[in-house]
Amino acid sequence: MYGFLIAVGVLLLLSIIWMVYRIQTLVSVVKGSDKKIASGSNKVNAFLFVVFLVAIGGLMFWYSIKEFDNYQLPIGSEHGVVTDQLFWVTMAVTGVVFIITHILLFIFPYKYQYQEGRKASFYPDNNKLEIIWTVVPGVVLAGLVISGWMAWSDITAPAPENAHVVEIMGYQFAWDIRYPGKDNVLGDYDYRLTSAQNSMGIDFTDKNSVDDFPSPVVVIPKGEPVLFKIRARDVLHSVFAPHMRLKMDAVPGMPTRFWFVPTKTTAEMREELGNPDFNYEIACTEICGRGHNSMRRVIEVVEPAAYQKWVSEQKTFIQTNPALAEGIEVEVKEVAEIQIESTNNK
Repeated sequence: MYGFLIAVGVLLLLSIIWMVYRIQTLVSVVKGSDKKIASGSNKVNAFLFVVFLVAIGGLMFWYSIKEFDNYQLPIGSEHGVVTDQLFWVTMAVTGVVFIITHILLFIFPYKYQYQEGRKASFYPDNNKLEIIWTVVPGVVLAGLVISGWMAWSDITAPAPENAHVVEIMGYQFAWDIRYPGKDNVLGDYDYRLTSAQNSMGIDFTDKNSVDDFPSPVVVIPKGEPVLFKIRARDVLHSVFAPHMRLKMDAVPGMPTRFWFVPTKTTAEMREELGNPDFNYEIACTEICGRGHNSMRRVIEVVEPAAYQKWVSEQKTFIQTNPALAEGIEVEVKEVAEIQIESTNNK
């Protein structure tokens, strides 16, 4: 550690000495006392521009190819294919423009370096050129924006009627998961009902809430549409499932949604990657406080038959905590008591 700090200190000292020397050189040039210094300095700087272009450009390409597999994650959903296509089209367009402009940016200082007697050309305007570099980027960007908007509209549109609903609620610093039970309809909630026993503020006076059940893991079926209903209890969070190419903000007071179709089970992805410990996951990608990094939940993708079996084995909120049935209306309470009795019989 000390060796590293010493090395940094030496580099900083050398940089300061070099900058002092350069300032003295520039002062001499401004005064016109030494044109040879100006000419030599420009040649060195022009040459260094080309060296930087070749060295950093080569390093960038080498690193991108070497680490490609680490940032190109396997796709685990249908819409992920569309998302990746949009990404690579955007990368191709912006990448080509970036490379061309930066080659010119570093070549021009070399080509047009200072030479005694050279005069700058006066180029006041070119209407055709102005039209070209205004219209072409405008058309290209419009195409990228429209294609992205179409994909976004699709995944945020109303989900298919047979979609499996999962509610994900973010709070500092965890995710709570709720499933709607056999009716596939989530019950109402109200933030004023939030308590230690009812962290999601579920309104159990609503009949649809009676068969809702919690889960520590997000379990979803392969090949069938899944609708994530997303909300936040306190501050802004963001639901991110990288392999599903899923990202949606969890905003307090403004529920959001995102539907998708998983294409690979967790077991299949483990086999594909050769990693028996692999898990799909949800992470928070909106910095929400000191415990932000702990906001993670495992997503388990299973075959449809296994999913139905799993759902049938889950206990509702009321079954795990009968106190939640207290104070609700008679009709709803009768349904809740059936839930509790079925648990006792088991």
